[in-house]
Amino acid sequence: MTYHLILGDYAYSSWSLRGWLLFEKFGIPRRETLLSFFDDVGVAAQMADHAPAKTVPTMVTEDGIPVSDSLAIAEELASRHPDAGLWPTNPKHRAVARTLAAEMHSGFTALRGDCPMNLRTAYADSAPRKEVLADVARLETIWNWARETCESDTPWLCGNYSAADAFFAPVAARLAGYSLPMSEMAEAYVTAHLTDPAFQKWRALGLEIGETLPWYKKDYPVKDWPA
Repeated sequence: MTYHLILGDYAYSSWSLRGWLLFEKFGIPRRETLLSFFDDVGVAAQMADHAPAKTVPTMVTEDGIPVSDSLAIAEELASRHPDAGLWPTNPKHRAVARTLAAEMHSGFTALRGDCPMNLRTAYADSAPRKEVLADVARLETIWNWARETCESDTPWLCGNYSAADAFFAPVAARLAGYSLPMSEMAEAYVTAHLTDPAFQKWRALGLEIGETLPWYKKDYPVKDWPA
């Protein structure tokens, strides 16, 4: 079974990174189409052949059904590939992983809004607002809770790499890329993402393919990419 995975810009599309990792990290075959964020034609119009989908990532199943949300993609892949390991096999750990992925999916609006993912640039100081710092504190709370509850002795939240970790990969890029203050635990988790071969492959694609989009630029002092 081969899927058609439709993605946005490698450097800037955080949700596309999540969707791509669900395939890349779990060995699920797909063919990929990359849409342009620089095109005068918007993403929804570029996806007209896959209506009603209008956002990236979108997974088109072998029978032609568009699944156009990262969390829906995760659950559909887990159903179709139960042995791939997208969610932990331990029921308690699986509940933790799903809880974290769902909170990431619906929350952290200050962090998202103020610190959009940008894999082409890193900033030495982003002068974070208190709302952003509150989001970072919440991340540390749930990451600590997950590691303790699942007794994880790996770099990942619930033991083996899971869909929950895929959902936090763009968050790791934000925390590092905007030099946000982190605890030692959070910094280790962020480093695990930034040094993961799949993440590095995606970032390399982002540096080689696509345009530098000026509307993502922030007026902060720049630094070298942290990993």
